[in-house]
Amino acid sequence: MEQEKQLQSLPENAYRELKPGEEYRPMMPAGSHPKEVTPYSVTLGVLMAIIFSAAAAYLGLKIGQVFEAAIPIAIIAVGVGNVLGRKNMLGQNVIVQSIGASSGVIVAGAIFTLPALYILGLEAQFYQVFLSSLFGGLLGIVLLIPFRKYFVKEMHGKYPFPEATATTEVLVSGEKGGNQAKLLAVAGLVGGLYDFAINTFGLWTEQISTRMVAFGALCAEKFKVVLNINTGAAVLGLGYIIGLKYAAIIAAGSALIWFLVVPVVGSVGIETAGMSPEQLFAAFGRPIGIGGIAMAGLIGIVRQSGIIRQALGLAVSELAGRKTGEQVAVRTQRDVTMKLILTVLIATLAATFFFFQFGVLHNWTQTVVALAIVFVIAFLFTTVAANAIAIVGSNPVSGMTLMTLILSSLVLVSVGLNGTAGMTAALVIGGVVCTALSMAGGFITDLKIGYWIGTTPKKQESWKFLGTFVSAATVAGVMILLNQTYGFGEDSPMVAPQAHAMAAVIQPLMEGGTTPWILYFAGAVLALVLTGIGVPALPFSLGMFIPMYLNAPLVVGGLVAWLVTTRSKDAALNKARGDRGTLIASGFIAGGALMGVVSAILKFAEVEWELDGWAAGRGAQWLGLGMYVAIIAYFIIHTMRARKEA
Repeated sequence: MEQEKQLQSLPENAYRELKPGEEYRPMMPAGSHPKEVTPYSVTLGVLMAIIFSAAAAYLGLKIGQVFEAAIPIAIIAVGVGNVLGRKNMLGQNVIVQSIGASSGVIVAGAIFTLPALYILGLEAQFYQVFLSSLFGGLLGIVLLIPFRKYFVKEMHGKYPFPEATATTEVLVSGEKGGNQAKLLAVAGLVGGLYDFAINTFGLWTEQISTRMVAFGALCAEKFKVVLNINTGAAVLGLGYIIGLKYAAIIAAGSALIWFLVVPVVGSVGIETAGMSPEQLFAAFGRPIGIGGIAMAGLIGIVRQSGIIRQALGLAVSELAGRKTGEQVAVRTQRDVTMKLILTVLIATLAATFFFFQFGVLHNWTQTVVALAIVFVIAFLFTTVAANAIAIVGSNPVSGMTLMTLILSSLVLVSVGLNGTAGMTAALVIGGVVCTALSMAGGFITDLKIGYWIGTTPKKQESWKFLGTFVSAATVAGVMILLNQTYGFGEDSPMVAPQAHAMAAVIQPLMEGGTTPWILYFAGAVLALVLTGIGVPALPFSLGMFIPMYLNAPLVVGGLVAWLVTTRSKDAALNKARGDRGTLIASGFIAGGALMGVVSAILKFAEVEWELDGWAAGRGAQWLGLGMYVAIIAYFIIHTMRARKEA
């Protein structure tokens, strides 16, 4: 009853209306004793971690973008609670969301690095993928907890926390009787069946190209100009959630490479004249993108140096035992003890040490060096990752991991490790660091949600370890399944673009081949110029690196978001349409990705239902264009049906 009265006393979106420095009243008062950790919330949270780990792994390996699972998991948690007729579920739903949201962050850490082992012709065993993901996730949790107070309380009102805001809206509206889960389920069914028809039966092509018409084929051959676009529902939904601004920046990076660099390079030399646009992109465009991504990560560290100093001061104060009375007595400010944090940190570092020594390196000196690299870089980048999530909702983890790989490769070579053994070691190290940074960025969202709502931080932090374990095991299994079914590479449906970047960077460093330092340098300089003129360097650089056919549909989704949220002069109606579109987009993402995993399982089981003759023909391409237009129309029409709240 106390929780219900508090909810009713707060205005809509109270947590967003507060001014910087204004005192915040949590939705569940500090003096209350809400239900949070129960068999129901833990079981549903674990189930969400398994499902969304599989879905995020599939989608991330396919298009290089890992969707954040917090919002759809929150929607499902609310919907399941409503169906079961449960009351006062706010605290339990936060735990469900926090455990389940481990999926996306663990997946990002794994798939951005470890598939490079397969791409380079090396083997990655289940235990290597699992342990690197698990240890990285644990490091991310314990390194972030000391900075919780700084990000969620000391900086309250100064950071927008876009994803945390949206997730909190879902949880609060659900407690007030929202029925959004039904819309999400229908959209998931539509998007899932749509992508299942492509991936399993090949009823229409997943990618359409200007080569479909004679003039487009001529432009590709003579002028090296081609436009490709992915027609999947999941990618369309991802573009909607990213929004037009960042989708346009990403696409601008692609346009620079595909419509300027590729045609120019393809016309200036005899050797390049015989290359296709795709080959020119791989040889010249992608290294420029790699340089830009690496520089964007370095810029992030420099910009966040002040935050590291301030947050570290708070952490050191607590480690010295100088806790405030609030931290001891107030439920909503109670973290796990620093003693436990140090214990888990030391145990994780020790376990990582033995993993590196007996599972990867088999050399004590090199193992010590590798562990030092992991700890130092993970610590330095933790606040960068958290700050990026707090401001723009996206974590530049791929750029930071590229920096890690370059640094670790140079250091490992200096201590005598190179060749295939060096590549394996550097990528496993990169996997641990990447997962740690991904977890740090994602976990700050969970903690901010808990701060707004009034959950107990200690409970969120304690049960996050379980979500990390489950997600690490799931992503390891899915990655091995997808590798055995499709393999990873440009000729595979599983493109794994970030892992390709990692492989491209590390191979010449470890094997003594030619490294395109000039192209890396050009990309780095471009990132500096973009930063100087106020253009976000990371999304632009990602656009230069990721193939055009995966970036173009992001703009389509962004245009849908712009269209449905600007058609009315009534701001409340536009907001209602935007929120409804977010639900539909989340359904497309979750449904399309999950059915993609089902398609992979069928192919792994050698169940072949694809219409080979039809799928390879031009008719399937034109049908693909028609179906793409149809699902866009469905998206717009059903989003425009939204009604503002009375």
